[in-house]
Amino acid sequence: MSALLQRRPVTPGSPPSAAPATPPQPKPRRWAPRKLRETLTAYGFLLPWFIGLFCITLGPILASLYFSFTDYSLIGEPSWVGLDNYRRMLDDERLHTSMKVTFIYVFVSVPLQLALALALALVLDRGVRGLSIYRSVYYLPSLLGGSVAIAILWRQIFGANGLINQILGFFGIQGEGWVSHPDYALGTLVVLNVWTFGAPMVIFLAGLRQIPTMYYEAAAVDGAGPVRRFFTITIPLLTPIIFFNLVLQMINAFQTFTQAFIVSGGTGGPSDSTLFYTLYLYQKGFGAFDMGYASAMAWLLLMIIGGFTAVNFIASKYWVFYGD
Repeated sequence: MSALLQRRPVTPGSPPSAAPATPPQPKPRRWAPRKLRETLTAYGFLLPWFIGLFCITLGPILASLYFSFTDYSLIGEPSWVGLDNYRRMLDDERLHTSMKVTFIYVFVSVPLQLALALALALVLDRGVRGLSIYRSVYYLPSLLGGSVAIAILWRQIFGANGLINQILGFFGIQGEGWVSHPDYALGTLVVLNVWTFGAPMVIFLAGLRQIPTMYYEAAAVDGAGPVRRFFTITIPLLTPIIFFNLVLQMINAFQTFTQAFIVSGGTGGPSDSTLFYTLYLYQKGFGAFDMGYASAMAWLLLMIIGGFTAVNFIASKYWVFYGD
């Protein structure tokens, strides 16, 4: 401290050191009226989105969370019952059946749909003439697959006197009433979901177009055949697209409702063979007016979808490869 307090020596003939000048402090910025108008205009355009977020999305989500802990029939006032709705699920046999049917539907239809979509994308990637026309035609089922009209048409096609049985009868084969038979009704819905392969096919096709051709040329020079090139070049470089389609289609499959409702007439029959989870949720909420239990089922479905999605993301680091 003593050294710091010593005076600085002054060299003869040199001017005395002046105190450092204090830098000017910046004045606080004020928004110009034009900037304020632009900000208010931006929030004005975003206002419908905010209204939709809080009134149509977040509001019903929080309300359903509250109703899941209540006994609510849509008519009277909800009464708090705690975890009773979730305990009832342990003894609900139809709920267990609906979960089994839904799991079978998801784990059978989604892989088949992605396999068919990838196969057709590989065919179209060879440079077929009229590619845009084929792409539009194949994408059309994805736009119509979830509609009521297609579900009604599907029920007619697989009915006892439908198109499928007429084709089988031409070859002397007696067909079944596919949508009315417990062993085949779920299969018809699986086929319907596989038929809507257009959206993942277009995404696969875009991913195939991003793979550099020099990899295939180098592999061909080394003597690799088409099958080996497919498994050593195409599949590894396409794993991010496969992962994206897998997560997206699995989430959509868990939420399937329209097809099962139309084909089964809203009952989930025959013998609960098409009783999807969402269909049973609808029956409880809007058929039996047990909205508290239906809300609890909705949150269970959210946890199931979130759990499978999380598992996919955790497992993706072992089989999804991202190029630098």
